[in-house]
Amino acid sequence: MRSHGGNAVYHYSDTAVLSIGVADAPHIVTSAEIDAQLAPTFERVGLRPGMLEHLAGIVERRWWPTDVSFADAATMAGAKALAESGISADQIGLLIDTSVCRDHLEPSAAVDVHQQLGLSTQCLNFDLANACLGFVNGMQLAALMIDAGQIDYALIVDGEGSRRTQEATIARLQSPSATRQDVLDSFATLTLGSGAAAMVLGRATDHPGGHRFVGGVSRSATQHNKLCVGDLDRMTTDASGLLRAGVQLAGDTWDAAKDVFDWSDLDCYVIHQVSKVHTQAIAERLGIDEARVPLSFPDRGNIGPASVPFTLARASADLTAGQRVACMGIGSGLNAAVIEIDW
Repeated sequence: MRSHGGNAVYHYSDTAVLSIGVADAPHIVTSAEIDAQLAPTFERVGLRPGMLEHLAGIVERRWWPTDVSFADAATMAGAKALAESGISADQIGLLIDTSVCRDHLEPSAAVDVHQQLGLSTQCLNFDLANACLGFVNGMQLAALMIDAGQIDYALIVDGEGSRRTQEATIARLQSPSATRQDVLDSFATLTLGSGAAAMVLGRATDHPGGHRFVGGVSRSATQHNKLCVGDLDRMTTDASGLLRAGVQLAGDTWDAAKDVFDWSDLDCYVIHQVSKVHTQAIAERLGIDEARVPLSFPDRGNIGPASVPFTLARASADLTAGQRVACMGIGSGLNAAVIEIDW
């Protein structure tokens, strides 16, 4: 890794993605159902129903059953990724849980996943949190350790759930005291979804059939750290401000890589899944073909850090060896990264 204008531009020499596993939450919750629950509030404050579907482009999202924890969801995805990779649990040298959602402050969620998967006592395990950018950061750290020879294999997991936050938000907005601004501040909360994803990375020279992790670029704009603030019970978002700042940061990050990576005509662009408006704005700013941008937000919503690997896994059936894939993550705060995988 080398410094570039105060921001990181990095290449990896011997790391490959071996597998991606996803776990789908089973309960479908449509935007029409949420609109129906909030219809009296919309009428009282002068807002029309249908914004979630027609403006954000989110038709439905998923919820986990109440007895499935975030670590349980991450474990399910992790088990699938391990099975698809052909790597045994005792070969994993690093486990990183990048979930935003967590049931408690300590111990780490990673220890729960570690125990459920039966990983080795020699497997380093910890949580890594950076809003919706966490999974990409986990990939970056794992690749550094693989290239350095410290580990042979890494497992990155992420389990997110929107049920508790959305139920609490809907209940607040149904209150007679809820205002128009309350609805607007909570709009992004209602776009969230539930799901889990996991990835196994290993040494490229040991796995010539793997997907080579080439490198990427990262950039920050932390002056915007108050635009989206949340916990499991409430998330308040300046949606328009976050969109403007996020698109600007994405463009700055993309531009920072122009002298190092040729990303002008890649085969697939996996963008963090937020909404229809966000996707269109990012594609226009970066000058990329929207037809090459796979989508998961219309039927899964924004599933946080899991959205990039989840969307990549869904798109992988249409990818062929030798194609080049860019993955872009943007996290509240703001932080952004774009990475390249040679499929």
